[in-house]
Amino acid sequence: MSNPYDAFVIGSGPAGQKAAIQLAKGGLTVAICEQLREVGGACVHHGTIPSKALRERAVERAKVNTRLVELNHAEMDRSISVADLIGEMSEVVSAHDQYMAEQLRRNGIDIIHGRASFVDDHTVEVLSTTGQRQHYTARYVVLAAGSKPRHPAEVKIDHEHVYDSDSILTLAYLPQTMVVLGGGVIACEYASIFAMLGVHVTLIDRYPQPLGFLDADLTGAFVRAFELRGGSFLGEVEVIGCEFDGVSQVETTLRDGTVIKSDKVLCAQGRIADLDNLQIGNAGLAVDERQLLPVNEHGQTDQPHIYGAGDVIGPPSLASSSMEQGRRAACHILGIDVGILGGLMPSGIYSIPELASVGLTEAQARDQHESVVIGIADFREIARGHIANAKDGMLKLVVSGDGIILGVHVIGVHATDLVHIGQMGLLQGADVDTFIDNIFNFPTYAESYRVAAIDARAKLKDADQVGNQDVA
Repeated sequence: MSNPYDAFVIGSGPAGQKAAIQLAKGGLTVAICEQLREVGGACVHHGTIPSKALRERAVERAKVNTRLVELNHAEMDRSISVADLIGEMSEVVSAHDQYMAEQLRRNGIDIIHGRASFVDDHTVEVLSTTGQRQHYTARYVVLAAGSKPRHPAEVKIDHEHVYDSDSILTLAYLPQTMVVLGGGVIACEYASIFAMLGVHVTLIDRYPQPLGFLDADLTGAFVRAFELRGGSFLGEVEVIGCEFDGVSQVETTLRDGTVIKSDKVLCAQGRIADLDNLQIGNAGLAVDERQLLPVNEHGQTDQPHIYGAGDVIGPPSLASSSMEQGRRAACHILGIDVGILGGLMPSGIYSIPELASVGLTEAQARDQHESVVIGIADFREIARGHIANAKDGMLKLVVSGDGIILGVHVIGVHATDLVHIGQMGLLQGADVDTFIDNIFNFPTYAESYRVAAIDARAKLKDADQVGNQDVA
């Protein structure tokens, strides 16, 4: 006997949670299935929240160490576990889990714990932790099962010496040396965090620069800051082997024969859709060549009543984008028009220093526009930067020849917050004068927009003068 619902959501991460709540608010009967004991998915329990907590502790600890050195005292003890650095994270996660569970229940959503798999395109079987199997039917299914770390064949992950991006938070103590494999968001966040904590980190990637999707000035500034803290970046190299030597070190072997020894290794070479146990073939679905679930602009799969959202459908694989994908899928089910999802989705990277971007990079702008100028505000030249001794900080405006803002790129303190001012400007088609003719609180980092805009306006005038001379 099956239990009928209007909608059945698989996965309680950002995408699943927002989809379920939107569907319930639309008057549908909704169940959400989560295989973990708590709701929230990897975002809450392995990723976003605990990793950002670790970052905050690293920054705080570094400030204390700096102050101790200034006072001619010894530095803080390095023999501390990652769990201790995260602090009372279990309480934070538990409280957040309770809040989300209450929010789901408050909206009349049934929470089902167990491992889901498709029986057919309208029926899902759930295997509970007690071994019981229960069938659920639904008119609509939202598949938001999230992702898991990718384990390359050449990297022998044992979660004791060689970790993935989930198990790294179980690290018992801070090692002296660490190799981080990958140049994406997760790799760069953890590499910079551990470098800030005094670990000698070697970041290895097959591409020339990490975070290659960002503006080149941001990636260059990140690498410089990383190396100033004692880190090393090796680009355009291929790892052909990585495993514990059986004694005390992990050996990472490169294609050219170089062997790099370290106490620990973090493999952060991407994540893949977590679809292994869902039996999606029974629902008439299949993954594409990237092992992702193909969907259309509404989130519909090849089965129009089954939707995909979040990491299972691929990049940008951010909590913020996943939430919106889940909401939009639910709105399409409900017949609510939410318009076209614009291309001005900001990226925020919680490395040290923070990185954020929205709109066109300088390279993209020069490919698409005849004339482009750049406006720069260095945080060291901003009053708030002086006060806070912000050494790593810059705001960059990419501006068209007629003064329209095309892209905003920020590195440094509060970058992931500051970028939203630029995002709103881009959405409104703002020009540089928008940021020049309006008042910002003083002293603030937001004042950087005015400084960068003035810099860009001066370059636009210089370009006009050169153009007039050429015509003359």
